Amino acid sequence: MNLYMCSVELKDDAKALAFARAAENWMGHLKTAGVIRNWPLLRRKLGLGSGEFRDFLLEIEVENLAQLDAAFRTVATRDEDVETLYRAVNTLIGATSIALYRPFPDPERAERVALI
Repeated sequence: MNLYMCSVELKDDAKALAFARAAENWMGHLKTAGVIRNWPLLRRKLGLGSGEFRDFLLEIEVENLAQLDAAFRTVATRDEDVETLYRAVNTLIGATSIALYRPFPDPERAERVALI
């Protein structure tokens, strides 16, 4: 399993509950499509956190990089429903930081992999 981590700060005029509903609809669609495994949305409690931590944390679980690639391909489709669900989340976001994590130590035990 891999975790695609999204640290999210909403736009000043965005409502937190609207973001949570939009994220639930979008992530639910991706999960139903089989391109993600699971996803929790977390919010910083009591405003506690240092400057680099944003208000929301969205953890998107994928089985492997092939499933993550399938999720990206889903986003890239020109399907109207997909674009509507994606836009409903994306238009509320003011800033985000993204990272991809894997279990460690992993079977490959590789810090870097290169083809050339």
